[in-house]
Amino acid sequence: MRVAVIENMKSTPLGSLGTALSEVNAEVERFRPWIDGKLPTGSADHDALVVLGGEQNAIDDANYPYLPALAQLMRDFAEADKAVLGICLGAQILARAYGAENQLNARLEFGWHSVSKSVEGQTDPLLSGLADDFTTFQWHSDTFTLPIGATRLAASNLAQNQAFRIGRAAYGTQFHFEASASVIDSWKGEFAASIEQMEPGWHERYEALAAAHAAAWDASGLAIGRNWVRMIRAEARLELKGAVASR
Repeated sequence: MRVAVIENMKSTPLGSLGTALSEVNAEVERFRPWIDGKLPTGSADHDALVVLGGEQNAIDDANYPYLPALAQLMRDFAEADKAVLGICLGAQILARAYGAENQLNARLEFGWHSVSKSVEGQTDPLLSGLADDFTTFQWHSDTFTLPIGATRLAASNLAQNQAFRIGRAAYGTQFHFEASASVIDSWKGEFAASIEQMEPGWHERYEALAAAHAAAWDASGLAIGRNWVRMIRAEARLELKGAVASR
């Protein structure tokens, strides 16, 4: 199983998703177009595509000229019926790929916040095993409209489109399900000044917040990661079944 992972800035570890990929011995190939502009040449060489978060917005083509090609790449993978996962900025780029409106500096959400499944989200495999209302880690100020043809899976009070699906297995999550407690702890130190500007006093509250939310969220984030990875494996089994049937 080969998975292409697109980074859009430094310090974006795979966290809980990385654990889920390691459990199935996935081969992860990382791309850093924010440094060199390089992306996969198409969908043929990988079984799935992950696009991580970043400090830029999803339509900042002037400063990040690879963004239109990345949006098209996500659509190419989805239309090849390969699993796609966009997290935070990645979700915003996936929404862009399908004609949604990217809304900049619309709603700031930072820290652990409640998200609610939609009716469709209650039966969607990505969120299987999670409560209908669950706590997630957020870090965004941009959002987007729901693409035509997409299914909304989860919403929050501040951002209506917290998770959505297009087709069989192309997903966007506005929230950072991959941000395990260790990831958040590293962000807390590395981006201390930015966090204090967004959420004054958050550092002082951090220990109490982490004690209340981190363990449960680690379990939920890993569940989401495993759910998505199963979709890649299901695809591989379908391809194998088709190859055997054609002999």
